Amino acid sequence: MPALDPNDAGSVDTHGDGLAEGDVLASPYLQIRAWVEGALAAAHSWPEGSEPMALSVATVDPDGSPNVRTVLMRFFDERGPGFVTNLQSAKSIELAANPRIAAGLTWPASHRAIRFRGTAEPLSRQEVTEYFDSRPYGSRLSAWASDQSQPASGREELERRWQEALARYPDRGERGDVPVPDYWGGYRIRCDEVEFWAGRQNRLHDRLVLTRTGDGNLADAGSWTLSRRQP
Repeated sequence: MPALDPNDAGSVDTHGDGLAEGDVLASPYLQIRAWVEGALAAAHSWPEGSEPMALSVATVDPDGSPNVRTVLMRFFDERGPGFVTNLQSAKSIELAANPRIAAGLTWPASHRAIRFRGTAEPLSRQEVTEYFDSRPYGSRLSAWASDQSQPASGREELERRWQEALARYPDRGERGDVPVPDYWGGYRIRCDEVEFWAGRQNRLHDRLVLTRTGDGNLADAGSWTLSRRQP
C-alpha cells in the first residue's frame, strides 16, 4: 500500500449545514435528541455498516494512559447517554478508579458529531435487567460466554464457553430464560459539557459548547451556558 499523501488526505471538503447559535434548541437534551433522531432517520442512506448509535468511550487507566473503545448508546434521556458493559471489563475497572469519562457520537455522512464529557454513574439494576431481557437470545448468552477484556488462549476457548452457556441456558423463547449475570451492567454519563460539531466548507466548522453552570439535568436550560470554540 503506498504511503498516504497528507495533501490528498485533506482534499475532501465538508459541505454540512453548520450550526448557528440561534439554531440551538432550548436545552442540551432537546438538541441532542434532535440530532440523534436525525441520524436514525438518515442512516438508511448511509454506507453499509454505518451505525448511528456507535459511541466512542474514553477512560483513563491507573497509569494515566487513555483508553478508547466503541460501544453502542443504549440509553438516552434527560439524565444523559448510557451504555452497557461487563462490570469486570477494562473500562469498568478504570471507571471504578476514576469515573471521569469522555464519549462521542460521530456521523460523517451528516457532517455532525456530539462530544460528551462528565462523570460515569452506574445504571440501576432495574434498568440493566429490563434492557438485558430485551436483547436477542444470542446477545444475552454472550454475556455469559465472554470474560470481557480478559486474555484468551484462542478462538476455541470462546467457542467452548459459548457451547457451555448454550447448554446451561437453552433458548426457550421466554423473557428471563437467560438470567442477568451479576457482573453485567452499565453506565450513564452525567455530562458537564456537551459539544456540537457541525461541518462547513473550508474547514470553518461550527463548534458550539454547552457547559454546566448549575445542578440540573440536560433538560434544564438554566443549568447550561452556550459558547463557541474555534475549529
